[in-house]
This record gives sequence, structure tokens and C-alpha cells, in this order.
Amino acid sequence: MNIEKYIDHTLLKPQATEEEIKNICREAREYGFASVCVNAYYTSLVRKELEGTDVKTCVVVGFPLGATTKEVKAFETKQAIEKGAQEIDMVINIGALKSKKYDVVLDDIKAVVDAAKGKALVKVIIETCLLTDEEKVKVCTLAKEAGADFVKTSTGFSTGGATVEDVKLMRETVGEEMGVKASGGVRTREDAEAVIAAGANRIGASASIAIAKGSKDIGSGY
Repeated sequence: MNIEKYIDHTLLKPQATEEEIKNICREAREYGFASVCVNAYYTSLVRKELEGTDVKTCVVVGFPLGATTKEVKAFETKQAIEKGAQEIDMVINIGALKSKKYDVVLDDIKAVVDAAKGKALVKVIIETCLLTDEEKVKVCTLAKEAGADFVKTSTGFSTGGATVEDVKLMRETVGEEMGVKASGGVRTREDAEAVIAAGANRIGASASIAIAKGSKDIGSGY
């Protein structure tokens, strides 16, 4: 299995420096990861560092809480694309979902999908650790209805990350035509292979090199 092609090499810590971002871009070029996933401030730098490679520039929107308005998320999306983003990972309005305001959640996702249409993939972060199974199914259905490309388990900044059970449920809900991204807590090759077997076709990780090499990661984080 060419596991590298599943991985979004990720650095979203607020204290990440320019040199650290350049370093993960070097690693992504060397290993041939699917993308480098960063906060919006570093979009232009990452796109420049990845120029001439197949590695995509992935940028988070509404991150990590998802509590900004749909207009703000749409603006973030447009600006990120202008600066070179090819993939957008947006966080849903979790409070609206838990309040059963499904039209708000749908419009929130759709605003980003519309802003990115034809220019960037959209992955919808549903923050599984905060949801019931019923809510997970509902928001995956809404993301599909909104025309998103992927559903994604987690920000990596809340109370938990990806689980095999959640990935399986998400895959069953969206079917084969949408992507499923497992993120947060995928730290070893065994973790990665388990979520892939459950239905993930993308993985968000900061332990990407340990996963690729099959070695043990001793760090902490995404």
C-alpha cells in the first residue's frame, strides 16, 4: 500500500513558525504526501514551497471551533484560494447542529462549497467526539447534500480524534462517491491501516513520517 498518498501532512499549532512550515513542505515533497495542511496565514508560503510537485496546498477554514458565520467562512475560503489553496478543510457550526438547526448547518457548508466550486476540494470537519451517532449521520447527509467532496472526523483540537467506528459510520452514510478523512490521533502505520480498512481515503496527521516509515511516533498533537 502506498500509504503516503493518503496523508495530509499537517501542522496547525498556533505557535508554528515559518521554518517549521517550510520543513513540513520539504518532508511532503520528499515522501510524496497528498497535501500539506496549514492555517490560512501560511497559504502563499506553502503553495510556493510545493511548486512543481503533486502535493496539494490544504487550508483550514472556521478553524478550530466552526463558530464563525457562513459569510466569514466563505470569505476565508475565497481568500485562501486566491493565495493558492487547492483544498479547504472547513469546520461545521457544531452548536447549530446540536440545536437541530439543520438549515443553518446546510447553508454554512454550502457557503464554503459555493465559494470553492471548481477551484478547490472541500472537506467538512464534523468533530465526531462532540456528536452522537445520530448527529454524525445527520451532518454527513447534510455535507453530501451541500455538494462537499469529503467528510472529516476531527480538528485534532477537541476532546478526541478519529476512531475506526466513526470512520466506518461516516463511510456507510456517505457511500462510495464522497471522500472520508480520518484526522486526530492517527499516529502509527497500524492506526492508518485500520482507518483505511474502515473506509478512510485520506488521513490528517502530524506523525506522517512515522506512519510512512512504520516507526513509532513519540510526539503529541494532530
